[in-house]
Parts: sequence; structure tokens; C-alpha cells
Amino acid sequence: MAAETTLPPAEASSFPDLLGYAPQGIASRLLAKTPGGNATLFAFERGQGLTEHTSPFDALVFVLEGAMTLSIGGKEVRAGAGTVTRMPAAVPHALVADERTRMLLVMLRDPKSAT
Repeated sequence: MAAETTLPPAEASSFPDLLGYAPQGIASRLLAKTPGGNATLFAFERGQGLTEHTSPFDALVFVLEGAMTLSIGGKEVRAGAGTVTRMPAAVPHALVADERTRMLLVMLRDPKSAT
């Protein structure tokens, strides 16, 4: 399977230029997808979030600006700009933006199980 991407090659792009905020909502943009994982940029307005769910893969949440509260296996984690949080596979998790927040979500797949 070939890699998918929405990023131009050999060019530095700023996160705000890649994805703006959606009024009273959530915006997202897939930046890259390979058999080993993907990277998705999100922009959340204050109070917006993702309801509790699980994923079969580990994920890393990089908060680029703003702040959010994550719930991971029942543990509340406050994550501000410049932080990274690991969400383990198969553990219920949710998140809500405490303020306007831009984050990068990186899913880490095992290429042997991604078919």
C-alpha cells in the first residue's frame, strides 16, 4: 500500500496554515497515512472534544497550542501546549478542549497487523 499524504513534499508548513478552526466545532486534516500509522491534525473550539472510545493502536497526542483534558482509562490528564501524552491501545479514552486547541494525533500501528 502506498503512503497517503496531504502535505506538499520538501516544504515546511505551519500548523495554522494547514488547518484553521471550525466555528463551534472540530476541524481535522489527515497529514500522512502509511501501514505503520498516521498523523492527523485537529483544531478544537473550547468545549469540543471526542467522546470515550477505544483504539486497537497506541496513539500520541501532541498539544501544539491551547490546552485539553484527556481521560485515559479513567485517569484525567491535563495537557497544555508543548506536551505529548501516550494513549495505550485498547484503553478507553476521551478528550475535551479546555480552550481553543490545536493538536497532532499520531497513531502507531504494527505494520504486520495492518492489512
